[in-house]
Amino acid sequence: MRDFQTPGRSPVFASEGMCATSHPRAALAAVDILRRGGNAMDAAIAGAVLLGICEPHMTGLGGDAFALWTRAGEDEVRALNGSGRAPAAATADALRARGLDAVPVDGAEAVTVPGAVAAFDHLATTEGRLGLGALLAPAIEAAEAGVPVAPRVAFDWTTAAARLSGAARDHFLVGGAAPAPGTLFRAPGQAEVLRRIARDGARAFYEGEVAEDILATLAARGGLHTAEDFAAAAPTPAQPISGHYRGRELVEHPPNGQGAAAILLAQILEEFDLAALDPFGPERAHIEAEAWKLAEDARNRFVADPERAEAARLTDPGTARRLAGLIRPDAVLPDVAPLTEAIHRDTVYITVVDRDRMAVSLICSIFHGFGSGLASERFGILLHNRGAGFTLTEGHPNEYGGGRRPMHTIIPAMLREGGRVTMPFGVMGGGYQPTGHARVLSNIADYGMDPQAALDAPRAFADAGALQLERGYPEATRRALADLGHRVVTPDQPLGGGQAIRIRDDGVLEGASDPRKDGCALGY
Repeated sequence: MRDFQTPGRSPVFASEGMCATSHPRAALAAVDILRRGGNAMDAAIAGAVLLGICEPHMTGLGGDAFALWTRAGEDEVRALNGSGRAPAAATADALRARGLDAVPVDGAEAVTVPGAVAAFDHLATTEGRLGLGALLAPAIEAAEAGVPVAPRVAFDWTTAAARLSGAARDHFLVGGAAPAPGTLFRAPGQAEVLRRIARDGARAFYEGEVAEDILATLAARGGLHTAEDFAAAAPTPAQPISGHYRGRELVEHPPNGQGAAAILLAQILEEFDLAALDPFGPERAHIEAEAWKLAEDARNRFVADPERAEAARLTDPGTARRLAGLIRPDAVLPDVAPLTEAIHRDTVYITVVDRDRMAVSLICSIFHGFGSGLASERFGILLHNRGAGFTLTEGHPNEYGGGRRPMHTIIPAMLREGGRVTMPFGVMGGGYQPTGHARVLSNIADYGMDPQAALDAPRAFADAGALQLERGYPEATRRALADLGHRVVTPDQPLGGGQAIRIRDDGVLEGASDPRKDGCALGY
Protein backbone atom coordinates (compact mmCIF):
# COMPACT_ATOMS: atom_id res chain seq x y z
CA MET A 1 0.00 0.00 0.00
CA ARG A 2 1.31 3.45 -0.90
CA ASP A 3 2.14 6.15 1.62
CA PHE A 4 -0.92 8.41 1.61
CA GLN A 5 1.12 11.29 3.07
CA THR A 6 3.27 11.57 -0.06
CA PRO A 7 2.22 12.52 -3.61
CA GLY A 8 0.93 9.68 -5.73
CA ARG A 9 -2.09 8.00 -7.22
CA SER A 10 -4.16 5.12 -5.97
CA PRO A 11 -5.10 2.26 -8.30
CA VAL A 12 -8.65 2.47 -9.66
CA PHE A 13 -10.89 -0.57 -9.13
CA ALA A 14 -14.05 -1.53 -11.01
CA SER A 15 -16.13 -4.64 -11.61
CA GLU A 16 -17.87 -3.96 -14.94
CA GLY A 17 -15.63 -2.10 -17.38
CA MET A 18 -12.65 0.25 -17.44
CA CYS A 19 -10.56 2.54 -19.63
CA ALA A 20 -7.11 3.98 -18.98
CA THR A 21 -5.71 6.66 -21.25
CA SER A 22 -3.84 9.95 -21.34
CA HIS A 23 -6.78 12.40 -21.29
CA PRO A 24 -9.78 12.27 -18.92
CA ARG A 25 -12.29 13.28 -21.57
CA ALA A 26 -11.30 10.31 -23.73
CA ALA A 27 -11.47 7.96 -20.74
CA LEU A 28 -14.94 9.27 -19.90
CA ALA A 29 -16.12 8.86 -23.51
CA ALA A 30 -14.86 5.27 -23.56
CA VAL A 31 -16.63 4.39 -20.32
CA ASP A 32 -19.81 6.03 -21.61
CA ILE A 33 -19.65 3.82 -24.71
CA LEU A 34 -19.32 0.75 -22.45
CA ARG A 35 -22.34 1.80 -20.37
CA ARG A 36 -24.37 2.24 -23.56
CA GLY A 37 -23.75 -1.37 -24.55
CA GLY A 38 -20.62 -1.04 -26.63
CA ASN A 39 -17.78 -3.46 -26.16
CA ALA A 40 -14.12 -2.74 -25.42
CA MET A 41 -13.27 -2.24 -29.09
CA ASP A 42 -16.07 0.29 -29.53
CA ALA A 43 -14.86 2.15 -26.46
CA ALA A 44 -11.20 2.10 -27.50
CA ILE A 45 -11.98 3.49 -30.96
CA ALA A 46 -14.20 6.23 -29.56
CA GLY A 47 -11.53 7.25 -27.09
CA ALA A 48 -8.67 7.03 -29.58
CA VAL A 49 -10.37 9.26 -32.16
CA LEU A 50 -11.31 11.77 -29.46
CA LEU A 51 -7.66 11.89 -28.35
CA GLY A 52 -6.89 13.34 -31.78
CA ILE A 53 -8.87 16.43 -30.75
CA CYS A 54 -7.71 16.49 -27.13
CA GLU A 55 -4.03 15.88 -27.99
CA PRO A 56 -3.71 16.95 -31.64
CA HIS A 57 0.08 17.20 -31.51
CA MET A 58 0.21 13.48 -30.68
CA THR A 59 -2.32 11.78 -32.91
CA GLY A 60 -5.13 12.32 -35.39
CA LEU A 61 -6.84 11.16 -38.55
CA GLY A 62 -3.62 11.70 -40.49
CA GLY A 63 -1.68 9.10 -38.48
CA ASP A 64 -1.26 5.35 -37.97
CA ALA A 65 -2.46 2.81 -35.41
CA PHE A 66 -1.65 -0.67 -34.08
CA ALA A 67 -4.00 -2.83 -32.01
CA LEU A 68 -3.93 -5.97 -29.90
CA TRP A 69 -7.13 -7.43 -28.50
CA THR A 70 -8.90 -10.48 -27.16
CA ARG A 71 -12.50 -11.40 -27.79
CA ALA A 72 -14.93 -12.03 -24.96
CA GLY A 73 -14.27 -15.38 -23.31
CA GLU A 74 -10.98 -15.90 -25.17
CA ASP A 75 -7.31 -15.52 -24.29
CA GLU A 76 -6.06 -15.60 -27.88
CA VAL A 77 -4.47 -12.25 -28.66
CA ARG A 78 -5.21 -10.85 -32.11
CA ALA A 79 -3.38 -8.06 -33.90
CA LEU A 80 -4.03 -5.48 -36.60
CA ASN A 81 -1.40 -3.41 -38.39
CA GLY A 82 -2.94 -0.04 -39.18
CA SER A 83 0.19 1.62 -40.52
CA GLY A 84 0.32 3.16 -43.96
CA ARG A 85 2.68 2.68 -46.89
CA ALA A 86 4.98 5.00 -48.80
CA PRO A 87 3.54 6.16 -52.13
CA ALA A 88 4.13 3.69 -54.94
CA ALA A 89 6.42 6.09 -56.81
CA ALA A 90 8.77 6.68 -53.86
CA THR A 91 12.38 5.51 -54.19
CA ALA A 92 15.43 5.82 -51.98
CA ASP A 93 17.57 6.40 -55.09
CA ALA A 94 15.74 9.67 -55.81
CA LEU A 95 16.42 11.00 -52.31
CA ARG A 96 20.05 9.88 -52.37
CA ALA A 97 20.45 11.60 -55.73
CA ARG A 98 19.45 14.85 -54.01
CA GLY A 99 22.34 14.39 -51.60
CA LEU A 100 20.13 13.32 -48.70
CA ASP A 101 21.26 10.74 -46.16
CA ALA A 102 17.92 10.64 -44.31
CA VAL A 103 14.25 11.18 -45.14
CA PRO A 104 13.40 14.83 -44.31
CA VAL A 105 11.19 14.88 -41.20
CA ASP A 106 9.24 17.96 -42.30
CA GLY A 107 8.67 17.27 -45.99
CA ALA A 108 6.07 15.48 -48.08
CA GLU A 109 8.65 12.70 -48.55
CA ALA A 110 8.05 11.67 -44.93
CA VAL A 111 4.27 11.40 -45.29
CA THR A 112 3.17 7.82 -45.74
CA VAL A 113 -0.51 7.14 -46.45
CA PRO A 114 -2.29 7.49 -43.07
CA GLY A 115 -3.54 4.11 -41.84
CA ALA A 116 -5.52 4.88 -38.68
CA VAL A 117 -8.89 5.66 -40.27
CA ALA A 118 -8.88 2.43 -42.28
CA ALA A 119 -7.91 0.50 -39.14
CA PHE A 120 -10.67 2.04 -37.03
CA ASP A 121 -13.27 1.34 -39.71
CA HIS A 122 -12.12 -2.27 -40.00
CA LEU A 123 -12.09 -2.86 -36.24
CA ALA A 124 -15.48 -1.21 -35.72
CA THR A 125 -16.99 -3.38 -38.44
CA THR A 126 -15.39 -6.70 -37.50
CA GLU A 127 -15.12 -6.45 -33.70
CA GLY A 128 -17.42 -3.66 -32.51
CA ARG A 129 -21.15 -3.47 -31.88
CA LEU A 130 -22.32 0.14 -32.23
CA GLY A 131 -20.97 1.26 -35.60
CA LEU A 132 -18.75 4.19 -36.53
CA GLY A 133 -21.54 6.76 -36.28
CA ALA A 134 -21.91 6.22 -32.53
CA LEU A 135 -18.18 5.90 -31.95
CA LEU A 136 -17.21 9.14 -33.67
CA ALA A 137 -19.94 11.24 -32.03
CA PRO A 138 -17.82 12.24 -28.99
CA ALA A 139 -14.98 13.44 -31.22
CA ILE A 140 -17.36 15.34 -33.51
CA GLU A 141 -18.89 17.11 -30.51
CA ALA A 142 -15.45 17.97 -29.11
CA ALA A 143 -14.12 19.22 -32.45
CA GLU A 144 -17.14 21.50 -32.94
CA ALA A 145 -17.63 22.82 -29.40
CA GLY A 146 -13.96 22.81 -28.42
CA VAL A 147 -11.84 21.16 -25.75
CA PRO A 148 -10.01 23.04 -22.96
CA VAL A 149 -6.29 22.38 -23.43
CA ALA A 150 -4.87 20.24 -20.62
CA PRO A 151 -1.60 21.21 -18.84
CA ARG A 152 0.70 18.52 -20.28
CA VAL A 153 -0.83 19.05 -23.72
CA ALA A 154 -0.15 22.79 -23.47
CA PHE A 155 3.45 22.10 -22.43
CA ASP A 156 4.01 19.84 -25.45
CA TRP A 157 2.12 22.18 -27.79
CA THR A 158 4.48 25.03 -26.93
CA THR A 159 7.59 22.95 -27.61
CA ALA A 160 6.27 21.55 -30.91
CA ALA A 161 4.42 24.55 -32.38
CA ALA A 162 7.45 25.74 -34.33
CA ARG A 163 7.10 22.66 -36.55
CA LEU A 164 3.76 23.87 -37.94
CA SER A 165 3.83 25.49 -41.36
CA GLY A 166 1.38 26.90 -43.87
CA ALA A 167 -2.25 26.00 -43.28
CA ALA A 168 -1.30 23.98 -40.20
CA ARG A 169 -0.58 27.21 -38.35
CA ASP A 170 -4.11 28.42 -39.06
CA HIS A 171 -5.68 25.17 -37.90
CA PHE A 172 -3.52 24.42 -34.83
CA LEU A 173 -2.55 27.78 -33.34
CA VAL A 174 -4.98 29.94 -31.38
CA GLY A 175 -4.50 33.62 -32.12
CA GLY A 176 -1.21 32.74 -33.81
CA ALA A 177 0.26 31.09 -30.73
CA ALA A 178 0.29 27.81 -28.86
CA PRO A 179 -2.71 27.75 -26.51
CA ALA A 180 -2.24 28.14 -22.76
CA PRO A 181 -3.75 25.59 -20.35
CA GLY A 182 -7.51 25.93 -20.28
CA THR A 183 -7.74 27.59 -23.72
CA LEU A 184 -10.57 26.21 -25.86
CA PHE A 185 -9.30 24.44 -28.99
CA ARG A 186 -11.74 23.84 -31.86
CA ALA A 187 -11.30 21.88 -35.09
CA PRO A 188 -14.39 22.49 -37.27
CA GLY A 189 -12.75 21.09 -40.39
CA GLN A 190 -12.01 17.80 -38.66
CA ALA A 191 -15.57 17.73 -37.34
CA GLU A 192 -16.81 17.77 -40.92
CA VAL A 193 -14.43 14.97 -41.93
CA LEU A 194 -15.54 12.89 -38.95
CA ARG A 195 -19.19 13.38 -39.90
CA ARG A 196 -18.43 12.10 -43.39
CA ILE A 197 -16.56 9.06 -42.05
CA ALA A 198 -19.40 8.37 -39.61
CA ARG A 199 -21.83 8.36 -42.52
CA ASP A 200 -19.82 6.68 -45.30
CA GLY A 201 -16.97 4.84 -43.57
CA ALA A 202 -13.27 5.05 -44.33
CA ARG A 203 -13.80 5.66 -48.04
CA ALA A 204 -14.95 9.19 -47.12
CA PHE A 205 -11.37 9.83 -45.98
CA TYR A 206 -9.42 8.01 -48.67
CA GLU A 207 -11.55 9.09 -51.63
CA GLY A 208 -13.41 12.23 -52.67
CA GLU A 209 -12.97 15.74 -51.32
CA VAL A 210 -11.05 14.87 -48.16
CA ALA A 211 -8.43 12.86 -50.05
CA GLU A 212 -8.25 15.55 -52.74
CA ASP A 213 -7.57 18.18 -50.08
CA ILE A 214 -4.73 16.08 -48.62
CA LEU A 215 -3.27 15.20 -52.02
CA ALA A 216 -3.23 18.85 -53.10
CA THR A 217 -1.30 19.77 -49.96
CA LEU A 218 1.26 17.03 -50.57
CA ALA A 219 1.61 17.79 -54.29
CA ALA A 220 2.36 21.43 -53.49
CA ARG A 221 5.31 20.19 -51.39
CA GLY A 222 6.61 17.84 -54.07
CA GLY A 223 4.83 14.73 -52.82
CA LEU A 224 4.47 11.72 -55.12
CA HIS A 225 1.20 10.52 -53.56
CA THR A 226 -1.67 9.61 -55.86
CA ALA A 227 -5.38 8.97 -55.51
CA GLU A 228 -4.59 5.32 -56.16
CA ASP A 229 -2.20 5.24 -53.17
CA PHE A 230 -4.93 6.54 -50.90
CA ALA A 231 -7.69 4.34 -52.31
CA ALA A 232 -5.53 1.26 -51.71
CA ALA A 233 -5.11 1.97 -47.97
CA ALA A 234 -6.05 -1.06 -45.88
CA PRO A 235 -5.01 -2.50 -42.52
CA THR A 236 -3.39 -5.93 -42.31
CA PRO A 237 -4.17 -8.66 -39.76
CA ALA A 238 -1.00 -9.77 -38.00
CA GLN A 239 0.21 -12.57 -35.75
CA PRO A 240 1.34 -11.35 -32.32
CA ILE A 241 4.81 -12.24 -31.09
CA SER A 242 5.79 -13.04 -27.51
CA GLY A 243 8.54 -13.90 -25.06
CA HIS A 244 8.70 -14.80 -21.38
CA TYR A 245 9.86 -13.00 -18.25
CA ARG A 246 9.69 -14.55 -14.76
CA GLY A 247 6.79 -16.81 -15.69
CA ARG A 248 4.85 -14.07 -17.50
CA GLU A 249 4.34 -13.90 -21.25
CA LEU A 250 4.93 -10.51 -22.85
CA VAL A 251 2.78 -10.28 -25.99
CA GLU A 252 3.69 -7.61 -28.54
CA HIS A 253 2.65 -6.49 -32.02
CA PRO A 254 5.03 -7.81 -34.71
CA PRO A 255 7.09 -5.62 -37.06
CA ASN A 256 7.01 -3.08 -38.49
CA GLY A 257 6.57 -2.00 -34.85
CA GLN A 258 9.48 -2.43 -32.43
CA GLY A 259 7.71 -4.86 -30.07
CA ALA A 260 10.34 -7.50 -30.82
CA ALA A 261 12.94 -5.21 -29.22
CA ALA A 262 10.87 -5.08 -26.03
CA ILE A 263 10.80 -8.87 -25.92
CA LEU A 264 14.54 -9.10 -26.53
CA LEU A 265 15.23 -6.54 -23.80
CA ALA A 266 13.02 -8.36 -21.29
CA GLN A 267 14.69 -11.69 -22.06
CA ILE A 268 18.16 -10.16 -21.64
CA LEU A 269 17.13 -8.74 -18.26
CA GLU A 270 15.78 -12.12 -17.19
CA GLU A 271 19.38 -13.37 -17.17
CA PHE A 272 20.09 -11.09 -14.18
CA ASP A 273 18.78 -11.28 -10.61
CA LEU A 274 17.19 -7.84 -10.64
CA ALA A 275 14.99 -8.64 -7.64
CA ALA A 276 18.13 -8.70 -5.48
CA LEU A 277 18.97 -5.13 -6.51
CA ASP A 278 17.67 -1.79 -5.29
CA PRO A 279 14.95 -0.84 -7.81
CA PHE A 280 16.30 2.73 -7.91
CA GLY A 281 19.95 1.93 -7.39
CA PRO A 282 22.82 2.19 -9.87
CA GLU A 283 23.21 -1.56 -10.50
CA ARG A 284 19.73 -2.02 -11.94
CA ALA A 285 19.89 1.18 -14.00
CA HIS A 286 23.29 0.13 -15.40
CA ILE A 287 22.16 -3.37 -16.40
CA GLU A 288 18.99 -2.03 -18.03
CA ALA A 289 20.93 0.63 -19.93
CA GLU A 290 23.47 -1.87 -21.24
CA ALA A 291 20.76 -4.37 -22.17
CA TRP A 292 18.87 -1.70 -24.11
CA LYS A 293 21.96 -0.73 -26.10
CA LEU A 294 22.20 -4.33 -27.29
CA ALA A 295 18.48 -4.67 -27.98
CA GLU A 296 18.44 -1.31 -29.76
CA ASP A 297 21.28 -2.37 -32.03
CA ALA A 298 19.35 -5.52 -32.98
CA ARG A 299 16.19 -3.49 -33.59
CA ASN A 300 18.05 -1.12 -35.88
CA ARG A 301 19.29 -4.04 -37.95
CA PHE A 302 16.19 -6.21 -38.28
CA VAL A 303 12.90 -4.31 -37.67
CA ALA A 304 11.32 -3.09 -40.89
CA ASP A 305 8.36 -3.64 -43.21
CA PRO A 306 6.65 -6.93 -42.21
CA GLU A 307 7.75 -8.58 -45.45
CA ARG A 308 11.40 -7.69 -44.83
CA ALA A 309 11.79 -7.81 -41.03
CA GLU A 310 13.48 -10.61 -39.09
CA ALA A 311 11.67 -10.57 -35.75
CA ALA A 312 12.59 -14.17 -34.92
CA ARG A 313 16.19 -13.09 -34.40
CA LEU A 314 15.08 -10.78 -31.61
CA THR A 315 12.57 -13.08 -29.88
CA ASP A 316 14.90 -16.11 -29.76
CA PRO A 317 15.87 -16.68 -26.06
CA GLY A 318 19.28 -17.85 -27.26
CA THR A 319 19.94 -14.40 -28.71
CA ALA A 320 19.10 -12.85 -25.34
CA ARG A 321 21.43 -15.19 -23.48
CA ARG A 322 24.32 -14.44 -25.82
CA LEU A 323 23.80 -10.69 -25.55
CA ALA A 324 23.45 -10.82 -21.77
CA GLY A 325 26.92 -12.34 -21.65
CA LEU A 326 28.34 -9.11 -23.08
CA ILE A 327 27.17 -7.01 -20.13
CA ARG A 328 29.69 -6.31 -17.38
CA PRO A 329 28.76 -4.80 -14.01
CA ASP A 330 31.88 -2.61 -13.99
CA ALA A 331 32.04 -1.32 -17.57
CA VAL A 332 29.94 0.71 -20.02
CA LEU A 333 29.33 -0.64 -23.54
CA PRO A 334 29.99 1.62 -26.52
CA ASP A 335 27.02 3.61 -27.74
CA VAL A 336 24.87 2.23 -30.52
CA ALA A 337 25.53 3.77 -33.93
CA PRO A 338 23.00 6.57 -34.50
CA LEU A 339 19.98 5.77 -36.59
CA THR A 340 19.58 7.55 -39.88
CA GLU A 341 15.84 7.18 -39.44
CA ALA A 342 14.08 9.48 -36.99
CA ILE A 343 12.81 8.57 -33.53
CA HIS A 344 9.99 10.44 -31.82
CA ARG A 345 8.23 10.78 -28.46
CA ASP A 346 4.69 11.72 -29.50
CA THR A 347 2.03 9.03 -29.25
CA VAL A 348 -1.24 8.27 -27.48
CA TYR A 349 -2.22 4.96 -25.94
CA ILE A 350 -5.58 3.64 -24.73
CA THR A 351 -6.60 0.38 -23.11
CA VAL A 352 -10.12 -0.84 -22.38
CA VAL A 353 -11.58 -3.95 -20.75
CA ASP A 354 -15.33 -4.54 -20.80
CA ARG A 355 -17.74 -6.55 -18.64
CA ASP A 356 -17.25 -9.65 -20.82
CA ARG A 357 -13.48 -9.22 -20.35
CA MET A 358 -12.75 -8.37 -23.96
CA ALA A 359 -9.43 -6.52 -23.68
CA VAL A 360 -8.06 -3.95 -26.13
CA SER A 361 -4.56 -2.46 -26.27
CA LEU A 362 -4.44 0.29 -28.91
CA ILE A 363 -1.82 2.85 -29.82
CA CYS A 364 -1.85 5.59 -32.45
CA SER A 365 0.42 8.42 -33.45
CA ILE A 366 1.41 11.10 -35.95
CA PHE A 367 5.11 10.47 -35.11
CA HIS A 368 6.86 13.78 -34.25
CA GLY A 369 5.07 16.56 -32.42
CA PHE A 370 2.48 17.75 -34.97
CA GLY A 371 3.82 15.13 -37.38
CA SER A 372 5.19 16.61 -40.57
CA GLY A 373 3.89 20.05 -39.60
CA LEU A 374 1.73 19.95 -42.73
CA ALA A 375 -2.07 20.13 -42.69
CA SER A 376 -4.54 20.10 -45.55
CA GLU A 377 -5.89 23.53 -46.45
CA ARG A 378 -9.65 22.98 -46.30
CA PHE A 379 -10.19 20.40 -43.56
CA GLY A 380 -7.06 20.80 -41.45
CA ILE A 381 -6.02 17.15 -41.52
CA LEU A 382 -2.59 17.12 -39.88
CA LEU A 383 -0.32 14.66 -41.67
CA HIS A 384 2.12 12.41 -39.88
CA ASN A 385 5.76 12.05 -40.91
CA ARG A 386 6.08 8.35 -40.26
CA GLY A 387 8.14 7.91 -43.43
CA ALA A 388 11.01 9.52 -41.53
CA GLY A 389 11.25 6.14 -39.83
CA PHE A 390 12.78 4.70 -43.03
CA THR A 391 16.51 4.63 -43.66
CA LEU A 392 18.22 5.59 -46.91
CA THR A 393 20.95 2.99 -46.38
CA GLU A 394 20.99 0.94 -49.58
CA GLY A 395 20.01 -2.69 -49.09
CA HIS A 396 18.82 -2.24 -45.49
CA PRO A 397 15.57 -4.09 -44.66
CA ASN A 398 14.08 -0.72 -43.63
CA GLU A 399 15.13 1.11 -46.79
CA TYR A 400 12.69 3.74 -48.08
CA GLY A 401 10.66 2.48 -51.02
CA GLY A 402 7.27 2.55 -52.71
CA GLY A 403 4.57 0.44 -51.06
CA ARG A 404 6.69 -0.28 -47.97
CA ARG A 405 5.86 0.36 -44.34
CA PRO A 406 8.61 2.01 -42.23
CA MET A 407 9.90 0.88 -38.86
CA HIS A 408 7.49 2.17 -36.20
CA THR A 409 8.24 2.91 -32.58
CA ILE A 410 4.62 2.60 -31.37
CA ILE A 411 3.85 -0.72 -29.67
CA PRO A 412 0.77 -1.92 -27.75
CA ALA A 413 1.31 -4.83 -25.36
CA MET A 414 -0.42 -7.41 -23.17
CA LEU A 415 0.67 -9.73 -20.38
CA ARG A 416 -0.53 -13.32 -20.24
CA GLU A 417 -0.03 -15.56 -17.20
CA GLY A 418 -0.82 -19.26 -17.19
CA GLY A 419 -2.41 -18.80 -20.59
CA ARG A 420 -4.77 -16.09 -19.29
CA VAL A 421 -4.56 -12.47 -20.41
CA THR A 422 -4.00 -10.48 -17.23
CA MET A 423 -2.98 -6.98 -18.32
CA PRO A 424 -3.27 -4.94 -21.49
CA PHE A 425 -0.77 -2.08 -21.20
CA GLY A 426 1.42 0.32 -23.08
CA VAL A 427 4.12 2.91 -22.44
CA MET A 428 4.44 5.79 -24.89
CA GLY A 429 7.63 7.65 -25.60
CA GLY A 430 9.12 6.88 -29.01
CA GLY A 431 12.38 4.97 -28.71
CA TYR A 432 11.80 4.62 -24.95
CA GLN A 433 8.83 2.30 -25.41
CA PRO A 434 10.65 -1.08 -25.29
CA THR A 435 12.54 0.05 -22.19
CA GLY A 436 9.25 1.28 -20.75
CA HIS A 437 7.56 -2.08 -21.35
CA ALA A 438 10.44 -3.99 -19.79
CA ARG A 439 10.69 -1.55 -16.87
CA VAL A 440 6.97 -1.85 -16.00
CA LEU A 441 7.14 -5.64 -16.34
CA SER A 442 10.21 -5.81 -14.08
CA ASN A 443 8.67 -3.43 -11.54
CA ILE A 444 5.74 -5.82 -11.21
CA ALA A 445 7.55 -9.16 -11.49
CA ASP A 446 10.78 -8.35 -9.61
CA TYR A 447 9.64 -5.80 -7.06
CA GLY A 448 6.00 -6.67 -6.45
CA MET A 449 4.68 -3.25 -7.44
CA ASP A 450 1.04 -2.87 -8.41
CA PRO A 451 0.51 -1.43 -11.91
CA GLN A 452 0.03 2.13 -10.63
CA ALA A 453 3.24 2.04 -8.60
CA ALA A 454 5.01 0.45 -11.58
CA LEU A 455 4.01 3.45 -13.72
CA ASP A 456 4.71 6.05 -11.03
CA ALA A 457 8.28 4.89 -10.38
CA PRO A 458 11.20 6.98 -11.76
CA ARG A 459 12.64 5.93 -15.12
CA ALA A 460 16.01 5.67 -16.78
CA PHE A 461 16.83 5.48 -20.49
CA ALA A 462 20.08 5.01 -22.39
CA ASP A 463 19.71 7.15 -25.49
CA ALA A 464 21.99 9.04 -27.90
CA GLY A 465 25.13 8.62 -25.84
CA ALA A 466 23.58 9.62 -22.52
CA LEU A 467 21.87 7.87 -19.62
CA GLN A 468 18.74 9.87 -18.88
CA LEU A 469 17.58 9.70 -15.26
CA GLU A 470 14.33 11.31 -14.21
CA ARG A 471 14.47 13.57 -11.17
CA GLY A 472 13.03 10.85 -8.93
CA TYR A 473 16.38 9.04 -8.82
CA PRO A 474 18.53 9.51 -5.69
CA GLU A 475 21.64 11.63 -6.03
CA ALA A 476 23.77 8.68 -4.87
CA THR A 477 22.55 6.66 -7.85
CA ARG A 478 23.48 9.47 -10.23
CA ARG A 479 26.97 9.75 -8.81
CA ALA A 480 27.60 6.01 -8.91
CA LEU A 481 26.49 5.75 -12.55
CA ALA A 482 28.63 8.72 -13.53
CA ASP A 483 31.61 7.17 -11.75
CA LEU A 484 31.01 3.97 -13.73
CA GLY A 485 31.36 5.90 -16.98
CA HIS A 486 27.80 6.85 -17.93
CA ARG A 487 27.07 10.39 -19.10
CA VAL A 488 24.17 11.04 -16.74
CA VAL A 489 21.65 13.72 -17.70
CA THR A 490 18.20 14.79 -16.52
CA PRO A 491 15.74 14.79 -19.44
CA ASP A 492 13.87 18.01 -20.29
CA GLN A 493 10.63 16.01 -20.52
CA PRO A 494 9.44 13.00 -18.54
CA LEU A 495 10.18 9.61 -20.06
CA GLY A 496 7.07 8.27 -21.70
CA GLY A 497 3.59 7.87 -20.32
CA GLY A 498 1.89 4.56 -19.60
CA GLN A 499 -1.56 3.07 -19.05
CA ALA A 500 -2.56 -0.37 -17.80
CA ILE A 501 -5.55 -2.43 -16.66
CA ARG A 502 -4.90 -5.55 -14.60
CA ILE A 503 -7.59 -8.25 -14.75
CA ARG A 504 -7.28 -9.83 -11.33
CA ASP A 505 -7.95 -13.50 -10.55
CA ASP A 506 -11.21 -12.50 -8.82
CA GLY A 507 -12.36 -10.65 -11.95
CA VAL A 508 -11.93 -7.17 -10.51
CA LEU A 509 -10.33 -4.63 -12.84
CA GLU A 510 -7.41 -2.57 -11.53
CA GLY A 511 -6.57 0.50 -13.58
CA ALA A 512 -3.39 2.56 -13.62
CA SER A 513 -2.60 5.82 -15.42
CA ASP A 514 0.75 7.58 -15.65
CA PRO A 515 1.03 10.88 -13.74
CA ARG A 516 3.38 12.10 -16.49
CA LYS A 517 0.25 12.66 -18.61
CA ASP A 518 -3.08 14.43 -18.02
CA GLY A 519 -5.17 11.26 -18.09
CA CYS A 520 -6.67 8.76 -15.71
CA ALA A 521 -8.18 5.32 -15.33
CA LEU A 522 -11.99 5.27 -15.07
CA GLY A 523 -14.27 2.32 -14.41
CA TYR A 524 -17.72 1.41 -13.20
